[in-house]
Parts: sequence; structure tokens; C-alpha cells
Amino acid sequence: MLDRLPVEIVERIVAKIPDTDLIAASKVDSVWWQEVRQEAYKRWKNYATTIGHVQALGKPFEKGNIDWISFEDVNDFYKRWIDRLTEDQLYIMEKILRNGMVVDLQERETIEYALSEQRWGGDPWGLNWEWNEWTQQE
Repeated sequence: MLDRLPVEIVERIVAKIPDTDLIAASKVDSVWWQEVRQEAYKRWKNYATTIGHVQALGKPFEKGNIDWISFEDVNDFYKRWIDRLTEDQLYIMEKILRNGMVVDLQERETIEYALSEQRWGGDPWGLNWEWNEWTQQE
């Protein structure tokens, strides 16, 4: 029955599926596979954009002209937010890669690098900035 739905309906259904179940929907047929692939790419790009916006929000705190008590609270929240977005993005990237949905060689290399960094406890996007300047002095 699912394989007989119009593409417009499939698009709307796929858009509502959570990240954790998205790839499973691609197994219905080729139309679903294509829609899931497009949605997964869309979510990957949305995570990247959101991470960029959140990272930009943290820039003023790198300068040092702030109240340190509130900074630590904001920094902890900021780091948890970035970490969660990064985990969600890497999850989508891994599923795209493992299910043969990556067509571009450069995207494949980006995904493989990011997943490798994550496995080794690294920071794939270089977002783990130091807020205390004295720690960076030699």
C-alpha cells in the first residue's frame, strides 16, 4: 500500500519521520528511497547551518568582556547544544553513507573524515574552542 502513494504524500510523510527512523523508510521502494535521500541531505545541511548559527552566537563570549559567572552557564549550555546538534548531524551522515545515498566523492570523504574524528573522540568541526586565553600561551 505504501508503494502506491503519490509522491507528494510520500514527501509529506518522510518530512515527519524522526532521524532515527528515516532510513528505514527508504526500504519501501525506489520512490521512498529517493525521497528519504533528499530529506536526509536536507537535514544534514540544516544541521550544518544551525551549528554555524549557534557557533556564531558563541563568538561574543570569546572576547573576554563578560561576566564570568553567567559565561560559564552560557558556555555549558552552548557546548551541550553544539554537541547534540553535532551528534544528530553525524548520525544522519553515517546513515546516508552506510545506505549508499552519497553520490559525490568529496561528500563521501567529508563524511568519512567526520565519522573517523568522532570515533577517536575528536572534534570533527573544530568547535571546541578555548575560552580562557591564558591556556593558549606558551
